[in-house]
Amino acid sequence: MLPAMEEPLVGGNSSTEETGGPKESLVVTEVKKQLYLAGPLIAGCLLQNVVQMISVMFVGHLGELALSSASIATSFANVTGFSLMAGMASSLDTLCGQAFGAKRYHQLGIYKQRAILVLTLVSVVVAVLWAYTGQILLLFGQDPEIAMGAGSYIRWMIPALFAYGLLQCHVRFLQTQSIVLPVMASAGVTALSHVLVCWLLVYKLGLGNKGAALANAVSYLANVSILALYIRVSPSCKSTWTGLSKEAFHDIVSFMKLALPSALMVCLEWWSFELLVLLSGLLANPKLEASVLSICLNTASLTFMIPFGLGAAISTRVSNELGAGRPEAARLATRVTMVLGLMTGVTLGLIMISVRNLWGYAYSNEKEVVEYIARMMPLLSVSIIFDDMQCVLSGVVRGCGLQRIGACVNLSAYYLVGIPAALCFAFVFHLGGMGLWFGIICGLIVQMLLLLAITMRTNWDKEALKAKDRVFNSSLPLDMTS
Repeated sequence: MLPAMEEPLVGGNSSTEETGGPKESLVVTEVKKQLYLAGPLIAGCLLQNVVQMISVMFVGHLGELALSSASIATSFANVTGFSLMAGMASSLDTLCGQAFGAKRYHQLGIYKQRAILVLTLVSVVVAVLWAYTGQILLLFGQDPEIAMGAGSYIRWMIPALFAYGLLQCHVRFLQTQSIVLPVMASAGVTALSHVLVCWLLVYKLGLGNKGAALANAVSYLANVSILALYIRVSPSCKSTWTGLSKEAFHDIVSFMKLALPSALMVCLEWWSFELLVLLSGLLANPKLEASVLSICLNTASLTFMIPFGLGAAISTRVSNELGAGRPEAARLATRVTMVLGLMTGVTLGLIMISVRNLWGYAYSNEKEVVEYIARMMPLLSVSIIFDDMQCVLSGVVRGCGLQRIGACVNLSAYYLVGIPAALCFAFVFHLGGMGLWFGIICGLIVQMLLLLAITMRTNWDKEALKAKDRVFNSSLPLDMTS
């Protein structure tokens, strides 16, 4: 009745048995597996993030007020909604990944349905908050015209919130099975068609900035529809998607115990970077500081997609191997990704330094802004090295199901060290925007060191047993009734 549980829980290393070759061949094989996963995931993440950027670009041609309103609304939506959806969905990295490794394939479909149910209910609560965005921004002293414009824009983005939650669940469902090419392809089709969707809604139908906000929902819904169709018809998902099940309504509390720390782990980091831009408005010459910090944040977000892809790849590899009862393979995957993370971080850092005198021109023709960006780029190059390492180590944490510890790490790193250090450098030592970024680097260093300590002290045999126990306990009600 429980065939998967008859296999050895720990100690088996099928990778060694399959190759029969020296240890070097295992490393090369692991590198290939991770790069195969990371490449399409990096491209898919970049293309998904392009959707909101294109919408804001269209709004930019409608006037300064429309642009500032849309920018504020997008930032508010990211902080209160999209980061929450992405964080909660990341719990599937653990659940689906370990179930797939343990060959409990039917459980992946159950987990996906359960996640969709929970994320939809959470979206209802967030949608109520978004309905009062204008009034909330007024309470925080925002310009009345911008506040009302942002409130209107974000109300038209409410359908996008629900579609985004669905999209994240489908992406994680496929990602944990190492099915990544469809994720990239669907994101590419959506990003290309989004330009046409924006043009039709903004100009052809005359909806203006409301049309740009609604376009996000149309494109996210198109993306998730493509993935849902693929899951339904593809032979690769035949054993993992067996249709709707009442079991999705069971054990929601256990799911929330993992989903909430997963959301906190993502949101605590995301919010700290957004807070930098808000703090820049309190500095001398706030227009210059806010512009430069926004450009730095945009640059960091762009480069972050590369380590994010590596982090997603290692969470899949670790969760699959632990679920399959192969702790040594999970340990090897972790060591490989640490080296890849360091290499990509250093490479990106060197590229940033080499283009430091030119990068500012991509955003502004003002000499003051360009020169300030040139001074900031070496700091960004240092931060991306530590950000790269923490991102892959966070992927290991998700693969093991240690999100609660990860959330505590992020809380300590950013809110006990990073933000206080940023305030000290910026306002006590009067280093301005550079001081704010110095503080965030301090937070990144602490975060990376804590995650590294957790990873190095991980008992992989114990984590493999915990993975088997998690999968078994979740599927027990179904097995007992069969």
